[in-house]
Amino acid sequence: MPNIVLFSGSSHHDLSQKVADRLGLELGKVITKKFSNQETCVEIGESVRGEDVYIIQSGCGEINDNLMELLIMINACKIASSSRVTAVIPCFPYARQDKKDKSRAPISAKLVANMLSVAGADHIITMDLHASQIQGFFDIAVDNLYAEPAVLQWIKENIPEWKNCIIVSPDAGGAKRVTSIADRLNVDFALIHKERKKANEVDRMVLVGDVKDRVAILVDDMADTCGTICHAADKLIDAGATKVYAILTHGIFSGPAISRINSAPFEAVVVTNTIPQEEKMKACPKIQVIDISMILAEAIRRTHNGESVSYLFSHVPL
Repeated sequence: MPNIVLFSGSSHHDLSQKVADRLGLELGKVITKKFSNQETCVEIGESVRGEDVYIIQSGCGEINDNLMELLIMINACKIASSSRVTAVIPCFPYARQDKKDKSRAPISAKLVANMLSVAGADHIITMDLHASQIQGFFDIAVDNLYAEPAVLQWIKENIPEWKNCIIVSPDAGGAKRVTSIADRLNVDFALIHKERKKANEVDRMVLVGDVKDRVAILVDDMADTCGTICHAADKLIDAGATKVYAILTHGIFSGPAISRINSAPFEAVVVTNTIPQEEKMKACPKIQVIDISMILAEAIRRTHNGESVSYLFSHVPL
């Protein structure tokens, strides 16, 4: 591919390497380090003049450091005369802070959008935004890719009794995502209505739908401390589900998440590799990973060649 340069930030080198391998490219030379006073230092090690630059950096780990590093990398490429800079952000940081849910709450997702634009990003490629309206926080093009085709493929290949399953949303907000998957598998769906008293703590849950004697598959866009999905799993088992799986796009797994999953009645907790999962998998044998690098790689290839990306909304690239 002429005129394309792919850089990796330090948040998820493994995913960047997979994307580069898939595209048949070498990752561009970049050195990211910290000065002794903890300021981020980025050195782009090759010419990007007139090039189509893609920078892969996920919102995970040291989120603020990684975000700052991405902004500096974008700006470094921009002022080095690259023709276009695309930020590939598999897991968008601050995506949950997308509305004023109480007085004086910040809308940090909008702030991050502004920061990316000011840094010089011309285009954003991300995956399963927590709320798709976040695309409207930008005045530049945003491609919000979906893990759904890869999830459907995983269900069909790994759950033998998938034709008798029921897809469950752990909260009302995820109903749209769940109905879409249920329609494409031609199965039923259920949802759990939860009432939150404060962030990261779930109060009581009500199951709407019949899961008796069926395999229940919980689907959500992200799991952080896993309180919601572990509560939901217990609720589903109490309601007569034979097995419970959880499928999540972004497995953040912070705080007590791993111990909660280990003691919860899941057959498997399936996440994509938008966030590195190697360490988590060692600590929790239930965690399985779907590789989505080919979806990102194909989106980059199509964007670079000026082709439509919408094929990826319903198909996994071969």
